[in-house]
Amino acid sequence: MDSIGSSGLRQGEEALSCSEEGLPGPSDSSELVQECLQQFKVTRAQLQQIQASLLGSMEQALRGQPSPAPAVRMLPTYVGSTPHGTEQGDFVVLELGATGASLRVLWVTLTGIEGHRVEPRSQKFVIPQEVMLGAGQQLFDFAAHCLSEFLDAQPVNKQGLQLGFSFSFPCHQTGLDRSTLISWTKGFRCSGVEGQDVVQLLRDAIRRQGAYSIDVVAVVNDTVGTMMGCEPGVRPCEVGLVVDTGTNACYMEEARHVAVLDEDRGRVCVSVEWGSFSDDGALGPVLTTFDHTLDHESLNPGAQRFEKMIGGLYLGELVRLVLAHLARCGVLFGGCTSPALLSQGSILLEHVAEMEDPSTGAARVHAILQDLGLSPGASDVELVQHVCAAVCTRAAQLCAAALAAVLSCLQHSREQQTLQVAVATGGRVCERHPRFCSVLQGTVMLLAPECDVSFIPSVDGGGRGVAMVTAVAARLAAHRRLLEQTLAPFRLNHDQLAAVQAQMRKAMAKGLRGEASSLRMLPTFVRATPDGSERGDFLALDLGGTNFRVLLVRVTTGVQITSEIYSIPETVAQGSGQQLFDHIVDCIVDFQQKQGLSGQSLPLGFTFSFPCRQLGLDQGILLNWTKGFKASDCEGQDVVSLLREAITRRQAVELNVVAIVNDTVGTMMSCGYEDPRCEIGLIVGTGTNACYMEELRNVAGVPGDSGRMCINMEWGAFGDDGSLAMLSTRFDASVDQASINPGKQRFEKMISGMYLGEIVRHILLHLTSLGVLFRGQQIQRLQTRDIFKTKFLSEIESDSLALRQVRAILEDLGLPLTSDDALMVLEVCQAVSQRAAQLCGAGVAAVVEKIRENRGLEELAVSVGVDGTLYKLHPHFSSLVAATVRELAPRCVVTFLQSEDGSGKGAALVTAVACRLAQLTRV
Repeated sequence: MDSIGSSGLRQGEEALSCSEEGLPGPSDSSELVQECLQQFKVTRAQLQQIQASLLGSMEQALRGQPSPAPAVRMLPTYVGSTPHGTEQGDFVVLELGATGASLRVLWVTLTGIEGHRVEPRSQKFVIPQEVMLGAGQQLFDFAAHCLSEFLDAQPVNKQGLQLGFSFSFPCHQTGLDRSTLISWTKGFRCSGVEGQDVVQLLRDAIRRQGAYSIDVVAVVNDTVGTMMGCEPGVRPCEVGLVVDTGTNACYMEEARHVAVLDEDRGRVCVSVEWGSFSDDGALGPVLTTFDHTLDHESLNPGAQRFEKMIGGLYLGELVRLVLAHLARCGVLFGGCTSPALLSQGSILLEHVAEMEDPSTGAARVHAILQDLGLSPGASDVELVQHVCAAVCTRAAQLCAAALAAVLSCLQHSREQQTLQVAVATGGRVCERHPRFCSVLQGTVMLLAPECDVSFIPSVDGGGRGVAMVTAVAARLAAHRRLLEQTLAPFRLNHDQLAAVQAQMRKAMAKGLRGEASSLRMLPTFVRATPDGSERGDFLALDLGGTNFRVLLVRVTTGVQITSEIYSIPETVAQGSGQQLFDHIVDCIVDFQQKQGLSGQSLPLGFTFSFPCRQLGLDQGILLNWTKGFKASDCEGQDVVSLLREAITRRQAVELNVVAIVNDTVGTMMSCGYEDPRCEIGLIVGTGTNACYMEELRNVAGVPGDSGRMCINMEWGAFGDDGSLAMLSTRFDASVDQASINPGKQRFEKMISGMYLGEIVRHILLHLTSLGVLFRGQQIQRLQTRDIFKTKFLSEIESDSLALRQVRAILEDLGLPLTSDDALMVLEVCQAVSQRAAQLCGAGVAAVVEKIRENRGLEELAVSVGVDGTLYKLHPHFSSLVAATVRELAPRCVVTFLQSEDGSGKGAALVTAVACRLAQLTRV
């Protein structure tokens, strides 16, 4: 095959130049044509190799790993959200580089109303060649001048205009309004710009111009603008594709996959910059001699190899090189060439589009070729159309392979079996080549069958999208302000937490003295924690719901537990008291028989998780039933006596009921067996409570001044006297009013799992009414009480969850939301649970400081036994509690121990300690 290095070297010739050699015969001509066009054929296997290679290059770039070969760049654009249709306002757009040697200024009005669209006003300015190749300042001054000229013709205020800057060249973006040019492409070579922030260069030029006050809000490339300009539809538009002078794609990637961002939540639009892709292994087999010649004669040899096979700047040149070659070979135009045919840039994208289009007819092809100084025959016209089709088909197929790689990357990052997504397409190749688009779409379906893709043409070349980026940034900033205002009362500072600690200390002192206080400070008659010398077999009962447990606890050098769960039928729970306690004794007898304990009288501890007033270690008056129990003739009675009476009725069994135990005390005792320093019990689950070892001299209601006694604080009621009013929000008030006990348990309602989800729900309702969430649309499901359980808060805030999984959890609740919504819901959950943990920490700090002062110590080392699903399952609650205690009680070294079976093991240990103390007393 002849060398094709002569294009652009014969511009001095003025007449047709014809081959002096004999022209080939018909069969030779056919073979030459086939040989030439065959180079542009790409097999499915080759496309799949390009797809796989590009995908690997993308993943490598996302991880921040260097690549030996020129590869895709995967640049974050700092666009973190796609439009949701409510954006509104007037915006100025400056487009540079989207359409070759011109810039465009637009005035875009967004209405925020679906279906109501205002056509943008725009003006195009041709950039002189000397500006494109001159000094950078000259280019940006030219842009600022064009801006002023355009705005002078618009009836606008000269102050406070918001501008989106579409700058369609490879850039390293470090913020929405900060972008450094990496390298010029598309024929631009302005000096002093590469390595500079183009936004700052534009701002400087606007300032030098001095006519308008313009805020450059965002810098966006045309690909991102194309994606963002897509109207919100049934499926999200999260991919942008541009094939114009050059080519590129962008898509919404999970931020945690973009190493350079160091973010673990949300999404960010990534500009693939695939024009620079150049893997010899993948691209080598599909590069033709014409591609090599085009590259060699370009402004940037060896660079942008992939773009030079697809971009509109190069398609016409590839066609020209092929036609010139075939003419020299005598296959076309009677073997004649012309100066125009041999001149670079003489065949443009527009010519290729017209010649390839079957609807234009042979006459138009004939006219274009004549304008090039050629005399085509009828067969020449058909052959030229074949050449155009071959070049453009290959371009569409290669573009499809690259797009399939993007879709695969998106599918992997979302972990979806089938990806449903819309791709916004823009650029003159896409707009003016119907066949290009049909080949592109068909090839994408072939290469990415697991992706359900719809293609949506860009309306105005991305200008609206650039305005949309600017509008979305404005919307997000406004929503951020509203969110911060809403959550500000939940973000407690040191002074507020110290005030809670001080209020609790006052309430504790009053309660211990028997004065009116929101803390009841109830004596439990537990006088010591385990010291490790306890030995023996003990029974424990755990009654707190529709199931109850019987346990055998063997205390030796360790603790061994055998237990069985028994159900309490509803008829028993709501029948007579005698029936209930007889059923409990029947279950104890059954358990003893199974364990071979019949006839033995073992000490028994009874965890009874209903409100009681304790009069002694083995005396507890039931104040009222809760949790669905309504057994008659029990309220106001000593439940230990009721149990003993049932034992007597059974006759055949002997049981020694030693203690009735509160579950918080059981938690402390359970941990106290493992750690003798454990003198505080804490429950943070459905409800919350605390207990601790107080000096007996401070307990007004119990005789004696020496020794200690465990005090059940019942701290859920802290603040019922109004002492927490300064921290209560409108959302706390709503939750309280809707509860079964308005005005009661105010501390518990700000901390425990039963209420946190409801606080979150009320905040979400408020944010929706402000238009911040769910596009301002009222979600019926959100009106439903108690849809947010504690476990959802724990799951949503888990560090290991991707945003996709957070969305899935919320969608399972019937909340249709965007990624932005999911991030805000996450932030609401974090604020509510953080406040809860800090308030809990302030309470613990009050308790440990009280113990330290009681004992006159400079420093106190103490442990807290903790139980409850919120504390145990929430990913950050425990660390926040501990951090708050360290902050508020710096002279106390506090260790938190998670309890195992406080209500079972703890009850047995209360009994064991009581038996040990009784034995000492007898001695």
